[in-house]
Amino acid sequence: MKKFNSSSIMSFWMLLLFILPAMVFSQEKSSISGQVFDENGQTAPGANVVIQGTSQGVSTDVDGGYTFPNLIAGSYIILVTNVGYKSTQKSITIKDGENSKADFHLEAESQSLKEVVVTGSSNPRSKLESSIAITTLGAKAIESRAPISTADILQTIPGFVVETSGGEVGNNLFARGIPSAGAYEYVQIQEDGLAVFEDGALQFANADNWYRLDETVSKMEAVRGGSASIFASNAPGGIVNFISKTGQNEFQGKAKLTVGDYGLFRTDLNLGGALVKDKLFFNVGGFYRADDGIRKTGFTANKGGQVKMNLTYKFDDGGYLRLNYKKLDDRNTFYLPIPLKSNNGKVEGVAGFNPNYGTLTSANFSHLSVPQYGGGTFNADLEDGVHPVVDAIGAEFKKKVADKVTIKNAFRNTKIDLNYNAIYSSGGPWTQDGYATDIQKLAPANTGDLSYTYVDNNTALDPNALIMRADHWYIHKQMENFANNLSFNFDLKPVNLTVGYYYSNWKSKQYWNWSNYLVDVTDSPRLVNVNNTASGIAHTWNGIERITWLERDAETKGKLNDFYVDAEIQATDNLTFNAGVRYDKNVYSGYRDNARFGAENLGVLDNNTADDAVTTIQGNPYTYWKYDVSEFSYTAAGNYKFNENMASYIRYSHGFRSPIEESFYDNAKDLSKLENTFVNQLELGYKYANSFLSVNANLFHMNLKNVAFTDILADGTSENKFADVNNLGLEVETNLRYSIARLNFNFTVQNPEYDNFTGQNADGSTFNFNGNTARRIPKFFCVIRPEVDITKRLSGYVQYSYFDKKYTNQDNEQVLPAFKEVGAGLSYIVNNLRFAVDGTNLFNEIGLTEGNPRQSTSDTDVFLARPILGRAFRFSVAINF
Repeated sequence: MKKFNSSSIMSFWMLLLFILPAMVFSQEKSSISGQVFDENGQTAPGANVVIQGTSQGVSTDVDGGYTFPNLIAGSYIILVTNVGYKSTQKSITIKDGENSKADFHLEAESQSLKEVVVTGSSNPRSKLESSIAITTLGAKAIESRAPISTADILQTIPGFVVETSGGEVGNNLFARGIPSAGAYEYVQIQEDGLAVFEDGALQFANADNWYRLDETVSKMEAVRGGSASIFASNAPGGIVNFISKTGQNEFQGKAKLTVGDYGLFRTDLNLGGALVKDKLFFNVGGFYRADDGIRKTGFTANKGGQVKMNLTYKFDDGGYLRLNYKKLDDRNTFYLPIPLKSNNGKVEGVAGFNPNYGTLTSANFSHLSVPQYGGGTFNADLEDGVHPVVDAIGAEFKKKVADKVTIKNAFRNTKIDLNYNAIYSSGGPWTQDGYATDIQKLAPANTGDLSYTYVDNNTALDPNALIMRADHWYIHKQMENFANNLSFNFDLKPVNLTVGYYYSNWKSKQYWNWSNYLVDVTDSPRLVNVNNTASGIAHTWNGIERITWLERDAETKGKLNDFYVDAEIQATDNLTFNAGVRYDKNVYSGYRDNARFGAENLGVLDNNTADDAVTTIQGNPYTYWKYDVSEFSYTAAGNYKFNENMASYIRYSHGFRSPIEESFYDNAKDLSKLENTFVNQLELGYKYANSFLSVNANLFHMNLKNVAFTDILADGTSENKFADVNNLGLEVETNLRYSIARLNFNFTVQNPEYDNFTGQNADGSTFNFNGNTARRIPKFFCVIRPEVDITKRLSGYVQYSYFDKKYTNQDNEQVLPAFKEVGAGLSYIVNNLRFAVDGTNLFNEIGLTEGNPRQSTSDTDVFLARPILGRAFRFSVAINF
């Protein structure tokens, strides 16, 4: 008998592997498949598709696709239903071996936003049936709100305090009263289900630096609290997921031109269609934009754009393979606190400084060149602004591998090179005599010894002119992130079980070099030189008061190995349970310099103090550190659907946030004081919707342990304080629709208070902040947006936003007053053209979003704070084809 060696056996199996599929696919069979779209032309995942008169029914996948395979020839009636939409049906006749295609377009019954959601859930469900607090906006709704920035659109989400005063990038989000240094510390910003970068709160690397809204966006889904800790790392506050368009059988495109009264010129383009009908789809789009900025810098404040593209291959079973790529190369000016004054409690601008359009960022000192310790010079360009160059490439794969088992895998590799240049206010304002006594330590009788002259023409300042410090902060970050999310879904009716493994590794290497200008207090500031005429000593060099007063060299790395399980149990037709657990096994490591803060005198400037206190890192050994995180997150919830219009849920969740980058730097030599921040949440939700009204209300209680406060102060040190926070709040989101009118109203009322917040300051004094309100968090804020169809083609809206008072710091001594902001717009649609005009902050409100934690003692009644941007108008025209 002939023997088979291992090579022969392998050849046999390889041959069988190729023959079997051919044998299977050669058999005659019939099928019906297609996609379901909403009224905006976007895919509708989770819609119910059934063959009437049979037991056959499916839910559309994440791309709105469905398939009925292995059908016999005949006529069928396909019925499609989805919560919040009118049902629709088609009669379809198929022959032997025919693969028939049938797409469906749903018409909304109301503005209830009860569509099926995929974020924060392992199984797509309608908002009515889900046990999470979630807000969604489709492409049409996003366009109607005409957001200036990514942060701008997030203001539509109750429970999220979003500061948009920084401009297009670098803004802050505070979820459900969780205080932080800013950025997106407790919320993960995602693009198509994966983080735009693993940590959204790295120093000077806010998540919105890497993400731009454009016409490639299909939908935004934002989860608050709840299941976020199961489906994302370090995100107990929530997940914001921007979902991209992916193409369809019909070729579709959109081109848009936008101009504004602040020198804005922007073009957007998106194209999508099929390369092979029903099988291979593409979408490509992006934008280019240039403008002078709403706050006037004297140079082009924002300039750049991005390109996004994806290619999708659909399998016959509804699965897909998708490749995607994004290139972002954009430059933005970042706005920071400016001088203001209070007049009987009313915030006003100071003389010569427009509070709505002024900024300390100026073309008058856009280029920095300073000598360095050890020789050479350091150069930086303020006009380069916040300038990220992002390259991200990834893929998604979804396939049904058995009757009840589906595998899904998604990965993305991201590389970022960031040059960061911004002007930070770090001292003053002072009167000239105040500067002499407080900073230069002259006796009051000798203040006249100092002369103040402009650098550009050497003329003397007006004796009444105020002066202040304006720092040029330069940061260079080189960042990398590879992330992969693998999951298996088991449809074990009545249980739907998802088991997943998430892996991510990331690195952030950074270098800082900060120098301090002395400028006059105007909204087009100029450099000032200060000389002591009695001693002959100069206190500035070309307007620079302190050369390289802060230098830093550091690196932070993270490696995440996370396992998660999520189960949805359909106990009855009306009762659904959800439970999930995630185990994070993460390692953070890195190094930091041992900088000698203010220790070196360059010795290159004769009779000049500007180079007397330089921070140096050259020649110093590094401190290396490593921090392990092993934590469980878990959640459990139940949702009861009273009827097709009303449901309620209860959920408890426990999540955490690892220490942030600044905490590692501050405590690199002793990490024992660091702990993870733990977030416990109890939520009670209520949802109701009919053709006229929808209500989504969420009562929540949050308990936070060991929240870190790490703002960098005027002397370059960090707060480095830790506390607990308790918050009880209510979030309400309502939509009404009647005839030609619509109304969106959402509000949040909460009471975040400090606990276990006592200790000793660096100067030896003690503090007790227990019971104080968490900083930068208002107790009440709301957005009211009425819309009306004036005619069949002409529509208008007004948007009113209100923010209650809040506090700059933990001591609750500096109050930021309550403020309102009003915007409005009109749109006119004719055929496939849409014309629109949108205005923001129509009444030039001076609304303060934050104070200045870096502010030092001032002898004036002027304070530093960051107000919202001034009034601006934009006009756009878009064509769909």
